[in-house]
Amino acid sequence: MAKTKIVQVASGTQRVNSHLQDNYEVLALWEQKDPQAFLAEHGKGVRGLVTTAGHGLKNEWLDSLPDLGVVSSFGVGYDTIDAGELKKRGIQLGNTPDVLNACVADLAVCLLLGSARQLVRGDRYVREGRWPVEGQFPLAKSVSGKNVGIVGLGGIGLEVARRLAGFDCEIRYHNRKARDGVSYGYEASLTALAEWADYLVLTCVGGPSTHHLINREVLQALGRNGTVINVSRGTVIDETALVELLQQDQLGCAALDVFEHEPDVPLALREHERVTLMPHAASATVETRLKMSQRVIDNLDRFFETGQVISRVV
Repeated sequence: MAKTKIVQVASGTQRVNSHLQDNYEVLALWEQKDPQAFLAEHGKGVRGLVTTAGHGLKNEWLDSLPDLGVVSSFGVGYDTIDAGELKKRGIQLGNTPDVLNACVADLAVCLLLGSARQLVRGDRYVREGRWPVEGQFPLAKSVSGKNVGIVGLGGIGLEVARRLAGFDCEIRYHNRKARDGVSYGYEASLTALAEWADYLVLTCVGGPSTHHLINREVLQALGRNGTVINVSRGTVIDETALVELLQQDQLGCAALDVFEHEPDVPLALREHERVTLMPHAASATVETRLKMSQRVIDNLDRFFETGQVISRVV
């Protein structure tokens, strides 16, 4: 019996690659010099496509994939995939939420703690031999009992809130609308939330709807004693305003896992003492990547077994 034909946009994890090779006829798009021309020639009969949140899917490919029924993407974000266009064409989109919520929340709290307690600066202070020469390290900031605002109280945001409640933090959040069944305070005004918060944690979705949601006004409201922590998407923050306010001492600190034009990170952020950086690694643990890989596989397999992906976006 002939194997179902799928397109794989980029090489995946070993688990994903092995499963696809064993169970499907795989067209490796990343090996093609001209992906569009390749799809125009070979796209008919392709029923599935596997991609990642980073590599996404180009709309112009879709006209060359008339039989496409499902897209299975590695990652929770889908701002590089036009979900509306897929829905219009009757193509299901599956991603990998839930399995990475705890892991991303762990790093958000790690960034918050590391920034507040100056972990990276303290590490350098010891390694560079400055402690015996310069004496006591400068005082840091506490986390326990502080105000934490969460922008985007979805699965990841709830995990962040649960962890920081253990530090006796007061939690408030901003969504498009208040959530039912949660005890945390809702703030309809993002600027008011920032003004109240000591730490503003971003766990919202990326894409056009949240582009520069954290703008100059919000960052100024957070102020010189506030810290912004971003584990969502780099485009959520107006990076130019962020740099300027840090340089002008109108914003306290930033702890960032994602950037507007990654992997390029502005020199001003890389050199700033009050900025803590990570290379978009919030879900990058062995355990979580295995779970994400399995969900990519399960979404694809389940679609061809039942007609429905497990984690459906559209």
